[in-house]
Amino acid sequence: MNKADSNAVLDEATAWGQILRRDKQAEFFYGVMTTGVFCRPGCKSRLPLRQNVRFFETAAQAMAAGLRPCKRCAPATTEVADPLEQVLTYLEARVDEPVRLEELGRIAGLSPFTVQRQFRARMGVSPLQYQRALRAGKLRDALRQGGSVTDAIYTAGFGSSSRGYEGAQLGMPPARFAQGGKGELIRLTTANSQFGWLVVGATERGLCWLALGKTSAEAEASLSAEFAEATLKRDEGLKTLVEAALREVESGTPPGPETPLDLRGTAFQLRVWQALRRIPRGETRSYSELARELGEPKATRAVARACAMNRVALVVPCHRVVGANGSLTGYRWGVERKRRILEAECGKSMDSTLSGQRRLS
Repeated sequence: MNKADSNAVLDEATAWGQILRRDKQAEFFYGVMTTGVFCRPGCKSRLPLRQNVRFFETAAQAMAAGLRPCKRCAPATTEVADPLEQVLTYLEARVDEPVRLEELGRIAGLSPFTVQRQFRARMGVSPLQYQRALRAGKLRDALRQGGSVTDAIYTAGFGSSSRGYEGAQLGMPPARFAQGGKGELIRLTTANSQFGWLVVGATERGLCWLALGKTSAEAEASLSAEFAEATLKRDEGLKTLVEAALREVESGTPPGPETPLDLRGTAFQLRVWQALRRIPRGETRSYSELARELGEPKATRAVARACAMNRVALVVPCHRVVGANGSLTGYRWGVERKRRILEAECGKSMDSTLSGQRRLS
């Protein structure tokens, strides 16, 4: 995927199939890089070659990539402009640049104060904090790839080494992050299941990580990568948490109060994760439906981003969120695994279940 698709909301194989079918219900845009034009999937223009296509969630993202709207399907006119979505796109395209509130106000057509207030209300952080989080993510990736700390700091877009060492960026000095860190103690265990290997991580406050992988080593590596600054210690007593998570999928038995969660995110992410836990087993929601349930109908993209950032699979059931047309879309732990989990919950094939229906049982 391209940079605009970094949160894995779109599954490229599924999206390409929708383009081939000219699916008018598909909620994304595609750009043809050889012509510089972007379209809706239902456009009747000549089909492009797959290698020339990039996918975008919004028309604003496509235009930010330098593409112009197709004159035949007029994709830009079918999307209601959301000032905050424009601000998000602008910030994500300028992770390495200082951006002033006055500049964001011009982009959104709002006063700087209104941009700040509305952005914080939706995302749970200020525009500056959001940009710092994006930059810190780049720093984490650069540190994990090896090389010097100084090079990683400048690669991530920090203007000086002192900026990279500010505690707010990583929660610890970059050198300690690069060395694996010595911060929080996280107990862990792995176990096999019908969905692959599971790894569980828990702090003294509760479950903070539940991920899936093809092997025990792959699953455990995901925990090490996410909490690189933590001290990890195996604890086979945590297998009860794995069993509780599997019971939630297989029989609908909720993990219950004996399984406290240690979920860390913005205020908006926490609201999304709480809403996911309220989706009944055997049902799904689209990203836009979930946004409306949260009272934020224009926050579809932010909801999708929060789902992609979920650290506790199964217990926080982001697998129950699907595309507006019922397609499985993306999943942090693989679309095919998402299909198997949903089939286990409803006891039937997802090919027939997701043909335009929201109810799975």
